[in-house]
Amino acid sequence: MLADAVGFIRRHLPYHLVAAFKATLQETHQSSLLLHVIDAVDIRVNENIEAVNTVLAEIDSDEIPTLLVMNKIDMLDDSVPSIDYNDENLPIRVWLSATNGEGLSLLYQALMERLSGEIAHYELRLPPQAGRLRSRFYQFQAIEKEWNEKDGSIGVVVRMTSVEWHRLCKQEQIPIHFIA
Repeated sequence: MLADAVGFIRRHLPYHLVAAFKATLQETHQSSLLLHVIDAVDIRVNENIEAVNTVLAEIDSDEIPTLLVMNKIDMLDDSVPSIDYNDENLPIRVWLSATNGEGLSLLYQALMERLSGEIAHYELRLPPQAGRLRSRFYQFQAIEKEWNEKDGSIGVVVRMTSVEWHRLCKQEQIPIHFIA
């Protein structure tokens, strides 16, 4: 799922406005990774980052991994597209320019590096009585391909987050047979 959240969180906003923002940000609880797009040339860049982090903590989403996307590097002197990594060799910050497209391939690379272990991709054979499970796969928009087998079972290729996959495995008691 990809969702866009508020683009101007600041400290000291009126209470009703902050409450409205928090309500729209509740979907972050379902996220595997947050992308925090930052105006790299704003003189309040650190204050803005901290304000977002404070709101994420207030809605109990501060433990969700975050990738900082430092935008507008075309307006910075001597700045080139790059990826910053943490001690575990995971991307934590990408420097790019959305205006001229420089660094967008690096953002894609960083996303793949951060999410590659987070995606479950399986080819399965579902027994005829697994209609509920098939329906759940459709709810997650996880079915990439589907076909009928001669024995009445249904072959499916599913792709979904590992979190969703493990949750379904715990909830559903119908046997699933892996094809590959």
